[in-house]
Amino acid sequence: MWNKIQYALIYSWVKVHALLPMWALYMLSDILYVLVYKVVRYRVKVVRQNMKASFPDKSDTELRRLEREFYHHFADYVVETIKLAHISLEELQRRAFLKNPELVDKLMEKGHTCFILLMGHYGNWEWFSGSTSRFKDSRIYQIYRPLSNQAFDRLFINLRTKFGSFGIKKQDTVRDVITLKKDKTRCVVIFIADQTPSRNNLHYWTNFLNQDSSILTGPERLARKLDLPVIFLDTKQVKRGYYTVDMKLITETPKETPENWITEQYARLMEKCILRNPSGWLWTHKRWKYKRVDSGELKVES
Repeated sequence: MWNKIQYALIYSWVKVHALLPMWALYMLSDILYVLVYKVVRYRVKVVRQNMKASFPDKSDTELRRLEREFYHHFADYVVETIKLAHISLEELQRRAFLKNPELVDKLMEKGHTCFILLMGHYGNWEWFSGSTSRFKDSRIYQIYRPLSNQAFDRLFINLRTKFGSFGIKKQDTVRDVITLKKDKTRCVVIFIADQTPSRNNLHYWTNFLNQDSSILTGPERLARKLDLPVIFLDTKQVKRGYYTVDMKLITETPKETPENWITEQYARLMEKCILRNPSGWLWTHKRWKYKRVDSGELKVES
């Protein structure tokens, strides 16, 4: 009962604020920036550690400027996500513009029905994964990790599926995608693939942002198993409240690629995306929680 009451209160608050025009929401974002960064100091230590390790050549002054730019963007991400509760499909697709959806359409004409799309926590990923009308006669599925708070989990599911997309829980990914492939369902499956793998899934390590990093291999393993084309969603922020995505084909024939090649290509493309404008990435993640030591064992950072 409490979860239902909590959800009703949270959703009502979000719905009311979503009625505001974007200019008003960005005024709230400026206030939120001060509260999150200056007052609460939300994960400032994590952000600072991540940035310092990722950009060893930057001065403290440059790092603090980048830190401020990130928290401004983070506040914008929050109010933009709230806006999903009251935004038209036309406005959403104008603000989150997909430059070349015909890439998927052309591959479908060649006989493919299901695709893996890889992106990261960059720009506003929530705005790009919610609309089934981005591709001709195709469904969009999002792989997500359920939140521990049931009210917030329900809220995000409702926001993400508002325009007809579908969610797949992380633990159900293999089973559900196999079914989609078997049924020849025309679909794209979106993975936000830049998070830290769980401790039992640290299978591939590479240099990412100047650090020894483990990269998720699940999307590649699934692509190779089912022979699904893999596409990277290269996100750019054009200006405040406007983003574009350029779809870049990593491979049409994953079974013909060497092991871990797809994962490495994703790491390089994601790194390039971040370096182009670092403030757009989600630096609050404990991305480098696990470290390898000389013995081959893992060290868990506090």
